[in-house]
Amino acid sequence: MSMLICGRFGPHCERYVQQALRKHSLQQSRNIVSKSHALLKAPSSSQSPILLISERGLWRFYHAYKNRSSRHLLSSRGHLLVPSNRHNIVTWTRITKALIRPRNIIITGLVGTGAVISQKIQAVKQQLPDLEWMKEYMPESEAVKNLMKSIQSATSKLSLPEKGFISSHLPKVKDAAVVEGIKSWWEENAGRNSAAVLSEDQKGTTHKNTVPLLGFGRSGATATSSKKNPEKERLEQVQDEMIQIQIRYQKEIDRLIKENKDLRKSLMLKEPKSGRKRTMRSLIDMYSDVLDELERYDSSYNTQDNLPRVVVVGDQSSGKTSVLEMIVQARIFPRGSGEMMTRSPVKVTLSEGPYHIASFKDSSREFDLTKESDLAALRKEVELRMKASVGDGETVSQESISMTVKGPGLQRMVLVDLPGIISTETSVMAPETKNNIRKMVRGHMENPNAIILCIQDGALDAERSNVTDLVSQMDPTGKRTIFVLTKVDLAESNLYNPDRIKSILEGRLFPMKALGYFAVVTGRGNQNDSIQEIKNYEENFFRNSKLFKDGVLKPTQMGTQSMSMAVSELFWKMVRETVEQQADAFKATRFNLETEWKNTFPRQRELDREELFEKAKGDILDEIINLGQLTPKEWEEAFYNKLWERASSYFFESIYLPAAQTENSGIFNTTVDIKLKQWADNMLPKKCVEVGWDTLHDEFIKIVEKDKKNKGHDEIFDQLKLAVIEASKNKHQWDSKAEDSLRVIQVNTLEDRSVTDKQQWDAAVKFMEETVKGRLHQTQDKLKELTGPGKWEQWTHWKSKTQDHRNRGATKGELEKILSAEKDHKSNLATDELTTVRRNLQTSGIEVTNDFIRETWYHVYRQFFLTKALGQCQECRKGFYYYQKGFTDSGLECNDVVLFWRLQRMLQITSNALRQQVVNNEARRLERIIKEVLDEFGEDQDTLAKLLTGPRVQLAEELKKVRQIQEKLEEFIQALNKEK
Repeated sequence: MSMLICGRFGPHCERYVQQALRKHSLQQSRNIVSKSHALLKAPSSSQSPILLISERGLWRFYHAYKNRSSRHLLSSRGHLLVPSNRHNIVTWTRITKALIRPRNIIITGLVGTGAVISQKIQAVKQQLPDLEWMKEYMPESEAVKNLMKSIQSATSKLSLPEKGFISSHLPKVKDAAVVEGIKSWWEENAGRNSAAVLSEDQKGTTHKNTVPLLGFGRSGATATSSKKNPEKERLEQVQDEMIQIQIRYQKEIDRLIKENKDLRKSLMLKEPKSGRKRTMRSLIDMYSDVLDELERYDSSYNTQDNLPRVVVVGDQSSGKTSVLEMIVQARIFPRGSGEMMTRSPVKVTLSEGPYHIASFKDSSREFDLTKESDLAALRKEVELRMKASVGDGETVSQESISMTVKGPGLQRMVLVDLPGIISTETSVMAPETKNNIRKMVRGHMENPNAIILCIQDGALDAERSNVTDLVSQMDPTGKRTIFVLTKVDLAESNLYNPDRIKSILEGRLFPMKALGYFAVVTGRGNQNDSIQEIKNYEENFFRNSKLFKDGVLKPTQMGTQSMSMAVSELFWKMVRETVEQQADAFKATRFNLETEWKNTFPRQRELDREELFEKAKGDILDEIINLGQLTPKEWEEAFYNKLWERASSYFFESIYLPAAQTENSGIFNTTVDIKLKQWADNMLPKKCVEVGWDTLHDEFIKIVEKDKKNKGHDEIFDQLKLAVIEASKNKHQWDSKAEDSLRVIQVNTLEDRSVTDKQQWDAAVKFMEETVKGRLHQTQDKLKELTGPGKWEQWTHWKSKTQDHRNRGATKGELEKILSAEKDHKSNLATDELTTVRRNLQTSGIEVTNDFIRETWYHVYRQFFLTKALGQCQECRKGFYYYQKGFTDSGLECNDVVLFWRLQRMLQITSNALRQQVVNNEARRLERIIKEVLDEFGEDQDTLAKLLTGPRVQLAEELKKVRQIQEKLEEFIQALNKEK
């Protein structure tokens, strides 16, 4: 037990210590100072020397000094004094011996009260709370032992002052002899005692009778080195110890964080196994949904999006994306060397999850971020989406790419990575790219609650920074800016002025202010390094960093982990402060929109674009079903009329007209048979299928148009219905087998030339008469158009003929002369006839070309031919009797009527076949196609926005979005309050 001896006892102790040292050999002294050593120090008033002495040595001093006497054992200050009287010394010695043997008292007390104490201890233990749960939060015993060993190691390295310490530190005294005595004694014994300590340490033995070492001293090596630069070496040793302690402390924190991640992961995995589904999403996912809704919202009331998000800005190639990847803990972005890779904003939502995965908002695919193959696929997908968002002739895009990254231990927040700010536009960039990027960055930073993560390249000169000026303009007070200095390892290797980095991290160099300043290392320049390798490199760099040892870098400013936690903390702080204000703003907007709807559309429901589309979809499906309400007669009449409309021109020009110019009925019938067979084999079936396709869609359009006349018709659906009809027509294909079946039917029908009864004959005559009359009227109208108005029309309608009309009229007159002269003239005009007509016109002063004459001849001859055919039809009206007799000796030829009967019967049978195909197959196919088209339109919001438009739709759509945003905000606020 050590004692502090002071007062008058000090000088006498010094004297008897010297006597004791002479009696005992210095070779048997101890090499270390025993724990029982006592520090002998004189008070400042007595100016006594300072001595180090053990308890055993104290009693040896007593026997050597037993003839001295002392009045008091303790001084007024409580120090132990050596008595001067022998009797008093003996008395106090006995008392002291009794006091220093407390084992007798303790053993006696334990024997008597052991049982009682045991009971009390048990009772107290039962009343104490269970503290087992604290073991999870306390460091392991091994870590504590290592910490204690490091402290002991640091303590052992601390040495006693060197020579001259006492003279330089003792206060000035009047008695110079005392001071000189202390100096001489110290110089005499300090080196000798140090040698004794070293020799004893080498022997490794301890002797009981050795007199304890007195005084202060150092080893020879230590003393020598300390003379060189003791303060600097001591500072370096302390810094090294601090760094080692901090590293062990950080490792312990990392271990606890890892255990926390594993525990949270096990809890997340355990929940689905329990059979209970999670009814509530995570806070950050809810918040990200709100931001997505706000990005798509375009308000006429200027309700701005002021919700916080972390906006990552910086110069090109400053390490923005690398910092974001360190926060995400995965290499998820495309990589490039010196070229622009970020071409559009990328919104990344970070949240906790049992597995480290990533996914896009508009896709169900999940990328496993622990697999290199999935990481490569994710980077490729991000690159493709960026290129797709950039328009033709542009370099960057305003369209955001939304991504969600989940993983154990990720800091929950929303980050937006923006294209890097450039100073010069290269030849491969579109014009105004530099200004477009600055405008985009400004737009994201204009949000007063956006957290600006300013990234600055530490390896470049501060004067080359573009982003700091822009950030200082948007956030001059720095209340929402966090400054990150990247590539600190390169900065340290190229650094010649450490104060420059210090001034950057203290906010004194750049013309901007920030809430916090951080220094990070995001890699070694190798794009293939994993996140863990980069983290290890960053940790090793800061551990051995000269900037840290010199005090330029502070521990709280170093590392991506510290920066990420600071950003997340600031993010949630601003979210809690601003989200309720945003909710109130949208509540007011909703009230204004509802009031406007009541005043503008008081009798109509608030149907947004999606609800209107569903209503229109039901109406269109009802109308396609109404096709089944058409009767077979209506279908066949529609097909019959459409078929003849399409086939009449070919029939007259290619079949009837050439056959009518033959010399006799035999040749006429042969020509007709050949041409009908060619027609049925090649063109007719395909043309009939086209007719069936057109008729089906025409009937559907008629039903749609008929619905417009109803009283409750809503014009807002008209554009959508027409678009659906056009899209279905493009997708609808008739059955390929229908053409073959029609060919067989038509060939067989056209080969039949036998009219069975008078009714069929009369029907054929009527069909021929109506058809010829129709063609004749068309031809006459065309000729009238070519020759101009007649005299009556000129007088009544104040019209006049042009020179072309006069030329046509004159040419027509000359051609009619030719036909009147030759009743059986062919359909073609001979060359000599052309010459004759031109000469006759030239004599009248009219110059025309041969093509002009042929064009006029075409219409004149058809008028002549149709007039002749119409007369033939009148003659054959009662010719059925002669037809049955074969027209022998009657002089009547009605082969034209038989031809028209064959055509009419073919049209009837084809119409019936098409009706069956429509009813059995094509109507259902069309209904299915229309459903597919409607589904495609329903998924394409851009198409719906074009087809369903108008003030009513826009107001209902905006009201719907405001309600959705308000509901999501309120849901998020409730969850946020519960988490508090």
